[in-house]
Amino acid sequence: MGFFDRLRDGLSRTTQQIFDRFDEIVRRADDEVQQAKPIDVDTVEALEELLISADVGVAATERIVAAVRERARRGESLRDLVKQEIRTIFEAVDAPPATNGQSPHVTLIVGVNGTGKTTTIGKLANLLKASGKQPLVCAADTFRAAAVEQLEIWAKRAQVDIVRAREGADPASVVFEAIQSGRARGRDPILVDTAGRLHTRTNLMSELDKIRRVAARATEGAPHEVLLVLDATVGQNGLAQAREFTNVAGVTGIVLTKLDGTAKGGIAVAIAHDLKLPIRYVGVGEGIDDLVPFSPQEYVDALFQEKW
Repeated sequence: MGFFDRLRDGLSRTTQQIFDRFDEIVRRADDEVQQAKPIDVDTVEALEELLISADVGVAATERIVAAVRERARRGESLRDLVKQEIRTIFEAVDAPPATNGQSPHVTLIVGVNGTGKTTTIGKLANLLKASGKQPLVCAADTFRAAAVEQLEIWAKRAQVDIVRAREGADPASVVFEAIQSGRARGRDPILVDTAGRLHTRTNLMSELDKIRRVAARATEGAPHEVLLVLDATVGQNGLAQAREFTNVAGVTGIVLTKLDGTAKGGIAVAIAHDLKLPIRYVGVGEGIDDLVPFSPQEYVDALFQEKW
């Protein structure tokens, strides 16, 4: 199954909720445009309600609706207008991660407990290995022995190396060791699993800052990327988490997990619009291959059940 098909299947619960209603709104709007009439207030309100129910978010919805009001007068299809405006939101933040040419490339994976952070690292390691890279995973969650054991299982499945330390060790020192080990073994990138933490826990958030400082001493520019794992089923509540993590950990991108488990897959639009952060990957299942690189084009087409 290709990336598009996996993404489309992952978004199936969302599309089931919005597809028929959206088609009805499109037909109504297109009829009004063909009759040279402005789009009816009821049609606009129905579109607003639909987008918000899919968790697109209030601010992004207002932007999309404003574009529809303005450009529908020119005779453009409402379907095309909505799709293009969502693509524009993604394109505004869709920049590749900065590597600065440093090796090994260090990626911190951060997030709260229960988002699928550790399993995401295993899936990401598997994806990177399949693309020809030789990743190494670092078990820097030294507070929970179970977390290290879980990461070891996923590293074994992905057939990649892992660096771990005893329970209770300083996480920053484990990260330093992993970077040194990766450089010696020729492993690149380094994927660092950090302890799951609430964004309200000041001491744990401060620990992330220490990890960042130690990583920078181990290799120039590190961490080169900080990926925040967000649970798509949490919806708008995840945005508050993301803002705080961005302030403390310097988040550069999002991994959106459990997209297959929610009827509100529009949260991806809210993330890009409100946080101004790119979505790097999405999780669309529980298997090791069920993490796919995020494509705005494919996401929008999958959301509206159109294959290009």
